[in-house]
Amino acid sequence: MGYYLNSTQVYSLYKSEVVSPYFVDKSLLLKELFPLVEAGNKHLCITRPRRFGKSVMAAMVGAFFSKGIDSSSIFDSLKIAQVSEDGSTVESTVDEQFDYHDYMNQYNLIYINFIEAANESTSYQEFISSIKEMLQEDLREAFPEVRFRKKGTAIQDLRMIYEHTQSKFILVFDEWDCIFHKTYTTNEDRKAFINWLAAMTKDTGYVVLSYMTGVLPIAKYSSGSTINNFQEYTMATDDLFSEYFGFTESEVDELYSRYQKRTANCEISREDLKAWYDGYHTPSSERMYNPRSVVEALTRNRIRSYWTATGTYGEISTYIMNDRADVKKDVALMVAGEAVPARVEEFAATSMNLTTRNEILSAMVVYGFLNFEDGKVHIPNRELMDEFAKTIRERENLGYINRLAMESDRMLRATLKGDTKTMEEILQFAHELSLVPQGTEDAGRTIAQSAILHGAALPYTETPLLDYNDETELTAIVNLVYLAARDSYYVERENKAGEGYTDFIFYPERTGDDGIILELKVDDTPEAAIAQIKDRKYMLKFQGKMAERKRHAGRVLLVGISYDRKKKDHHCKVEIEENI
Repeated sequence: MGYYLNSTQVYSLYKSEVVSPYFVDKSLLLKELFPLVEAGNKHLCITRPRRFGKSVMAAMVGAFFSKGIDSSSIFDSLKIAQVSEDGSTVESTVDEQFDYHDYMNQYNLIYINFIEAANESTSYQEFISSIKEMLQEDLREAFPEVRFRKKGTAIQDLRMIYEHTQSKFILVFDEWDCIFHKTYTTNEDRKAFINWLAAMTKDTGYVVLSYMTGVLPIAKYSSGSTINNFQEYTMATDDLFSEYFGFTESEVDELYSRYQKRTANCEISREDLKAWYDGYHTPSSERMYNPRSVVEALTRNRIRSYWTATGTYGEISTYIMNDRADVKKDVALMVAGEAVPARVEEFAATSMNLTTRNEILSAMVVYGFLNFEDGKVHIPNRELMDEFAKTIRERENLGYINRLAMESDRMLRATLKGDTKTMEEILQFAHELSLVPQGTEDAGRTIAQSAILHGAALPYTETPLLDYNDETELTAIVNLVYLAARDSYYVERENKAGEGYTDFIFYPERTGDDGIILELKVDDTPEAAIAQIKDRKYMLKFQGKMAERKRHAGRVLLVGISYDRKKKDHHCKVEIEENI
């Protein structure tokens, strides 16, 4: 057994997953691979965002095919074994009937997790040299009968092994693109790595199957025919293999049932899991949950952000800090819960040199920060929504969006006090600030505040970024000026409530805090907004959700906000309802 060749480590990695209480059996993926193995010389690359199960599935593929250790104790109890037991067979290219035993532990496996080597290196040369040297040591130790060239390479050794023994290999490369995100790699290093991958896999008789995972598509880094032998499958555009990455609705139902049985005091509702970790879709519109976050939440009996705690914060801010007004408007609308039209260009979605709006949004889709569906992108769930909100509040170079978010603490305090004058001033400031030319926000902030306080018009003629053509853009402004509420409230918008749909409901996280039901109106009155809250019985929704969450609110504030497009001013009204 070697470090990369037929290592028993991959078996241990997958076995640790199988015995965990919230394991989800995705072993039927193997059935999809059998025809490829039968045909031989097949290569596929499956790209998904981080924490979407890529490494678990790579470990499964390795543990199943590897000669390194007998893995029947794992797979005999999984779904792949039932394919044989119930009489079903996988269709072979040679028209034979077979079961999974025909493939299990039958192949020499080269399994490389590139993250490990990348993290232990300080240069590309150190990274690739360690891989080549350790692989070559494994090969020469495993095949002593082969006469290798004294100064041969690992790739040459593989060819020699095949020529002398006819031994064939399955290659499993996990997180193939991680080296491209290391600051020590140059463009020449990236080209060299692509060339090495091509030499390892392309037009080789010894490779039965190459199974590769990553975040970004190969075609992004490979020009022309350098490495065009891989079939690529992405979350945004390919249905094949989609069900094996992420958790489906039924799988989360099963996990939640296990959670209820094994947890004494369940703090998580099934609806919590949906709100926090759902929101992704396959091209055929099947709902997908972030798997790591679901498992972490159920294991810890606590809803919170888990996936975004793995280092994505800096990447989100990098993407939305680009000095593009159109992207900033998109972010403002998406934080408000809207979907915005976009053209996803997956091969342009690199972390380097993002310039156009579509490149930036495409990168955010590929990395899992946004979901793409029906030609539009949106923030998929509360886990990511909170991360966007945090970025907006902490990054001053986001300009006016940051300025609006900075008013959110004051807006929440004013609302809870029923201080409608302050609420109206903040909303007016928020709207007028969007008129300030980009790059002059500091001066513009002072001028805007002075103008609002003295009832004067702002001396700008630019078209506002959010001009309230309808309630959607008013909703975006309101969402931004209430960002602070996300620290202590579960904020829900545009959900069925009573006999209609309410704009916002703020459910307090702490028992005894006041709740808020907020309705918006354009060219109407705040009194009409509050009347709609009452007439359509939105309180029923609020009380029902609080009961589900096993919490009790103090008062419930009914808040109406209106904007008059002719007079260009805002009006607010707050009424108090006792929560009986």
